[in-house]
Amino acid sequence: MAAFVDESGKVDEQVFKSELFPYTGAASQRVIQGPQFGVDTAIIDLGNGLAMATSSDPLSWIPSMGAKASAWLSVHLLANDMSTTSHAPQFAQFVLNLPTAMGLSAFQDYWRHIHELCEQMGVAITGGHTGQIEGQNSTIAGGGTMFLTAPRDQILSSNGAQPGDSIILTKSMALSSTAILAMAFPESVSRHCGTEVQQQAESNFWNLSVLKEARLAAQTLGIHKGLHAMHDVTEGGVLGAMAEMAGASKCGVDLLGEALPLKPEVDAVARLFEIDPRLSIGAGAMALAVKSGCEAQLIKALEQEGIPSAVVGKFTPQQGVYRITEADGRQSEFSIEGKDPYWGAFFKALKAGWK
Repeated sequence: MAAFVDESGKVDEQVFKSELFPYTGAASQRVIQGPQFGVDTAIIDLGNGLAMATSSDPLSWIPSMGAKASAWLSVHLLANDMSTTSHAPQFAQFVLNLPTAMGLSAFQDYWRHIHELCEQMGVAITGGHTGQIEGQNSTIAGGGTMFLTAPRDQILSSNGAQPGDSIILTKSMALSSTAILAMAFPESVSRHCGTEVQQQAESNFWNLSVLKEARLAAQTLGIHKGLHAMHDVTEGGVLGAMAEMAGASKCGVDLLGEALPLKPEVDAVARLFEIDPRLSIGAGAMALAVKSGCEAQLIKALEQEGIPSAVVGKFTPQQGVYRITEADGRQSEFSIEGKDPYWGAFFKALKAGWK
């Protein structure tokens, strides 16, 4: 029996729309924003001008990276989705489906780090489920859900981009995918790319949170004023995130390939593992839909806080048309049907015995 996805990773837009979206349980008028491809959070009306935002994501357990890094990845990827609302998460639930090979000491270390990260963020852990599963040998160790409440009119959704909005991207493409590869296979990366590149790429891992830039953008430009929407760059990379955001907002998108930021160490590791940084998991970068004329104000505010950013394109009225223009003037269309190359690269290196 064939799998319903060609490779590891999340389902594509076609599977989402045909197999998931039509079957979402009971209808409720309290659901302001429900399931939608390319939207990071759901929003539920609580009455009295308040709403609740919630989002779920897989949890990571990568033994070669250790408990602290696995917990860091798990908690921050959840929080990054929530930050697209312009608010920080407040509550969390965790479902841990752990491998039977994990001993009590490793579990204690992993869970303590999750607790500490949530405590630092001000997130209360309200429950979940914990168990071990025979045959569980992937890097996915369950799932988590985060929640927050805020005034209804002060919650952003990633489907709020408008035609004419400029797109600002923070940091660099492929930050998380190359950082994880550098951490998981440090000897191999050092041997092929040099120790300095390996260390720089690995250090990017501890800069995957986008909470700071999300809050700063909201404070600088104003929610629903200069700032219309935000989208965390994850699976599918920058191109995937841009197509998702534009599709959810019923817009098109024009990107400038030359403007897409790419740190040198990220480029080196991506080349080593033969992954396209434009299409590779890019947690740590935030895409922001900004009203035309507000770009310089936000870029300056981000720069003052040590967060590099760049205008990389704009949203257009041509719904479903996603284009990228290269430095030589060549223009091509892109889609989100391709699979993220990170997964294949990781398991290929693992099977090849890279260390």
